[in-house]
Amino acid sequence: MPHQDQRLLDVRAWLEQELPALFAEKGWGDVPDAGLTAASSDASFRRYFRWEAAGRSLIVMDAPPPQEDCRPFVKVAGILAAADVHVPEVLAADLERGFLLLSDLGRQTYLDVIDEGNADRLFADAIDALLAFQRQSVQAPMPIYDETLLRRELQLFPEWYVQRHLGQTFSEAQQASWERICRLLIDSALAQPQVLVHRDYMPRNLMLSEPNPGVLDFQDAVLGPVTYDITSLFKDAFVSWPEERVRGWLRDYWHKARSAGIAVPDTFDELRRASDLMGVQRHLKVIGIFARICHRDGKPRYLGDVPRFFAYIETVLARRPELAELADLLQSLPVETRP
Repeated sequence: MPHQDQRLLDVRAWLEQELPALFAEKGWGDVPDAGLTAASSDASFRRYFRWEAAGRSLIVMDAPPPQEDCRPFVKVAGILAAADVHVPEVLAADLERGFLLLSDLGRQTYLDVIDEGNADRLFADAIDALLAFQRQSVQAPMPIYDETLLRRELQLFPEWYVQRHLGQTFSEAQQASWERICRLLIDSALAQPQVLVHRDYMPRNLMLSEPNPGVLDFQDAVLGPVTYDITSLFKDAFVSWPEERVRGWLRDYWHKARSAGIAVPDTFDELRRASDLMGVQRHLKVIGIFARICHRDGKPRYLGDVPRFFAYIETVLARRPELAELADLLQSLPVETRP
């Protein structure tokens, strides 16, 4: 029997143990018979299942060790819940085996429903939720978005996209150029005020729910640059927006953040520049990750969204002369790198 099927059998057996105690604790009565249906999967090794019966719906996370660790999810869920961010409640956990039983925040992500007509309203709610956890004072030790992590992420681009996907190696001059580009992007990120950073705050990880939004996939949270999450929200892997609307939403965030006491730059132009450079760092990382998911994990579909990230980068290059060296470097790569 395949390993993943054995995991599913183990999940079912674990639920049979956990559900009676949970139902008794909540006063829900007897546990009804229910099957498990696939709820979603992501680019990692995690899988999600929905348990549903008698008007109740729960989510099971299957995060197989040693590839995945549930502990950061549980820890960050507690931090965000304390900030009144709507996150799944952890109802039962087997951290050693990688099983979590969670409350169900709904079936529709922002990505499922967002369009030109409702984007202002949905993003306003998302900004308010983001400010709630940027305001949160984090007492527990957290990983830091330090130079080492920023550089490791940037290195995914030459390692997986340029070398593995394009079959190219940087020349000595290109490598020197790349190092200067990395220095500029890293310095900009490190100069920003530090807040709790989700690291994947985008429509696919926001659920249409009450209160809105429900926030998922926060287990990789760190303390890091204040513009990281707000930039990710509007420069998504799966949907793009006109630049003027993005500028308006970013300005809305800036005004709200200042009112909320978040340490953002004094002028909107400073914030936008910081967001632009933070976005370029993230976009280069994501391109590298998508190439890695294709070539290491055998999931080529993510490469279809690589042109969107090059388009985001080119939009920034057009208004940031300090990134001219990056524009030249990308231009020197094979034509596949451009949308």
